[in-house]
Amino acid sequence: MDMAAIDRFEASRGRLASLAYRLLGSAADAEDAVQDTFLRWQAADRGRIEVPEAWLTKVVTHLCLDRLRSAQARHERAAGDWLPEPLLEGDPMLGPADTFEQRESVSLAVLILMERLSPVERAAYVLREAFSYPHAEIAGLLDITESASQQHVHRARRRVTAERRGGEEVDPASARRIVEEFLAAATSGRTERLVAMLTADATVVSDGAGLARRLLRYKTRERVAGYVRAGFKPTPAKRRMAGGSPALHIALVNGSPAVLAVIEGRVVGAVAFDISDGKVAALQGIAAAGRLTRLNEAWQQHESGAPVISAW
Repeated sequence: MDMAAIDRFEASRGRLASLAYRLLGSAADAEDAVQDTFLRWQAADRGRIEVPEAWLTKVVTHLCLDRLRSAQARHERAAGDWLPEPLLEGDPMLGPADTFEQRESVSLAVLILMERLSPVERAAYVLREAFSYPHAEIAGLLDITESASQQHVHRARRRVTAERRGGEEVDPASARRIVEEFLAAATSGRTERLVAMLTADATVVSDGAGLARRLLRYKTRERVAGYVRAGFKPTPAKRRMAGGSPALHIALVNGSPAVLAVIEGRVVGAVAFDISDGKVAALQGIAAAGRLTRLNEAWQQHESGAPVISAW
């Protein structure tokens, strides 16, 4: 392959990876899809490809659709059994973040909700919301009609909006203050303080410190508060399981404020927050080691600053 063809692909690599991550929710799977796209680009009759960017986008999208359908057929991504891979702020795989819709489309909460969509609905929604493709182009990319594209996006948007908790834009300083207050309440052992900081319809979804066979889900602020209070209560057993006494840092993960538990520079858990009207509307907790690989790599190159709690 000549250097011009390689350069043409590399110019699109970041956008392709961001698209694949939104579709698959896994950085490793996204990288595999992009590499498979490169191999197909390498083998293609490039002289007959009129718009390389569109060709590459279509290939990576269909590779992702194949992965989603295959995983669903094997029941590996059944709703309720799967959480996306969190990414630290600044990760190029997060992709475009110029508009609220683009930032929202990569939040952990929305990635979780998109698991309830069909693969084609998910692809149409991502192409429209995150990359602003017109319906005519989405139709060409997905081999559907323009009317079908409009219907898929409408249904996806309606389902995501109906289930969404929080997700409003909060400036970093305000978000940090809310998370700090929440941490203080969570570690105080007083459930009433936690309840006061939660919206009436607050929810939490967690992988149970990476040990649960199914995701743990709680609704109503009383149940969420009870779960959070128990989860943030340090015990010798929890410290043994984590491999030490972690420091708790506040960071941005997928555009949302998050608490990271860190032991000797290694992230062992992440809890992302959705904020609404100054209160916590939703929490997503991830501690499965396989879901924290890329976050760990980024954290070790990150200027972390002082922890909020130095030894939990």
